[in-house]
Amino acid sequence: MHKTNRVFAAQGRMQQGFTLIELMITVAIIGILAAIAIPSYSQYVVKAKRAAAAGFIMSVASRQQQYSLDARAYATNIAALGYTGANIPTEVANNYNLTITADNAATPPTYTVTATPTGSQLANDTKCGSISIDQSGTKGKTGSSAVTYCWDK
Repeated sequence: MHKTNRVFAAQGRMQQGFTLIELMITVAIIGILAAIAIPSYSQYVVKAKRAAAAGFIMSVASRQQQYSLDARAYATNIAALGYTGANIPTEVANNYNLTITADNAATPPTYTVTATPTGSQLANDTKCGSISIDQSGTKGKTGSSAVTYCWDK
């Protein structure tokens, strides 16, 4: 007689499906994985948006230096450097307000380019807050973390 690995119910029918215990174990494993993955992914997204803003304000600082050579003064707004809504990266424009503060009366003249988070980026990036760079290349932030944490990509 041939042996099989099938399990038959009391009435002679083959059981199908999962037991409640198997299902609960699967749900528990998925829950644990989600508890680890979702916060990690959220922090990755926040950091990626911050890195995009940091890269963009570095390019603004570069244009500020070129503008200074041409005009003998720093630009006082981002539009003077040729940036419009169309050529500001979407991930930066949607998550940060960009400002330039220039003091052309100072000796030597100074400027600071600042990216201030808005919306969900503001709520989720409390460690760094606003990031900034000035005419000497000094990087800054308003949050509680170290400057290197906020600027390293």
